Amino acid sequence: MASHGQHDPTPLPALLPDPPIHPAHSTHAVNSALATLAADAWHLTEGRTRAVLGIAGPPGAGKSTLARALVAETERLHGAGSAAYLPLDGFHLSNAQLRRLGLAHRKGSEPSFDVRGYAALLARVLDEDEQRAQHDLYVPDFDRGLDEPVAARHRVPPSARLVVTEGNYLACDLPGWREARELMTRCWYLEASPGERQRRLVDRHVSHGRTPRAAHDWVATNDEPNALLVAASRSRADRVLPQLDQLP
Repeated sequence: MASHGQHDPTPLPALLPDPPIHPAHSTHAVNSALATLAADAWHLTEGRTRAVLGIAGPPGAGKSTLARALVAETERLHGAGSAAYLPLDGFHLSNAQLRRLGLAHRKGSEPSFDVRGYAALLARVLDEDEQRAQHDLYVPDFDRGLDEPVAARHRVPPSARLVVTEGNYLACDLPGWREARELMTRCWYLEASPGERQRRLVDRHVSHGRTPRAAHDWVATNDEPNALLVAASRSRADRVLPQLDQLP
C-alpha cells in the first residue's frame, strides 16, 4: 500500500456500477417519501411515552443522513425537542482500545463497538424513571476529524417522544446486538447499491486524509466485509427501505 500522500502508479480497482435511476425519482419524490417516513416514524409513539426507531444498513448506505432528516422533519412538524438523534458511531472503541485488542486494522467492524454500552443507553432512553427525572440524556458521537469517539455531542431532551438511532449492526443476530434490537420499537433497513456505497466510502476516506489507493484498499478489505455481515441481517428488520435517492 502506498504511504500517505505518495503516488502509487498501480491502477485503482474499478467500483461496481450502479443500476440506472428512473427519471421519476425526482427531488420532489424523495422529499415526499421522507415526509411519509417521518409520519410513519411518529406513528410509533402512539400509546407510548417514547419510541426508539432503529435504522440499520451497510456502510455508506446513508443511514445518518436519513436519521438526521427524520429528526429534523419530526421537529418541524411537532416542535423542537420532539425527536432526538442517537448514532451507534458514538460507541466506537477508542484507537487505544482497538490497538490493545488487535483490531486497529478492523475499525468499524462488529467487535470494534461497545455494544453493551450502546444497549445501556437505549435502556436509559426508555426508562420511565429517567423520563420523569426531566433531565437530558447525553449521547456520544464519532468525530471523523479526530478519528475518535467524543462524549456528549448530542442529547435526548425530556420532551423527545421519538429517538432515531442508526448504525450498521442494529439488526444483527449476535450477542449484544440482539439485546439492543429488543429495545427498539421498530428497526428499518436502508438499502443502497454497492457502487454508490463504495463511491461514498472512498470519498469519505479521502476527505479525511487517506490517499485514493489507501481509501480503495480500506473499502475492499474492511468496509465490504462489514457490509456482507450487515446484509445477512436484512431479514430481521421490520421494514426495508430503498436507496435514499431512489425512494418512491
